[in-house]
Amino acid sequence: MLLLTISCVSNNSSSISSMNKPIIDTKGVDMTLYETDLEECKAYSNDISTIKSIAKGSVTGAAVGAVIEAISDKRKDAIEIGAVSGGTQSGLRATRKKEQVLKRCLKGRGYKVLN
Repeated sequence: MLLLTISCVSNNSSSISSMNKPIIDTKGVDMTLYETDLEECKAYSNDISTIKSIAKGSVTGAAVGAVIEAISDKRKDAIEIGAVSGGTQSGLRATRKKEQVLKRCLKGRGYKVLN
């Protein structure tokens, strides 16, 4: 299950997809320079490891699930549910952080980011 979670979330977040690509006001923008800046800013955002975040979240979720299993006779799958839930949430948070870093970087370079 953990590998499935990592695969699903990291495929959506390993790079900024075209759907999440920043929309900028291109008026007066040198698009060649913008593409260079965009690639450099993507490199900064890639410093945030989605896979490490998923793994940490999964471990935390599994630990919470283990506690729930230990005190509950009815939840025998709480560890698995906790691992998947924790991993997914952590992966999504990491993806949002990557997008924020990318957009902040572009704004810092003077681009008007619209989304």
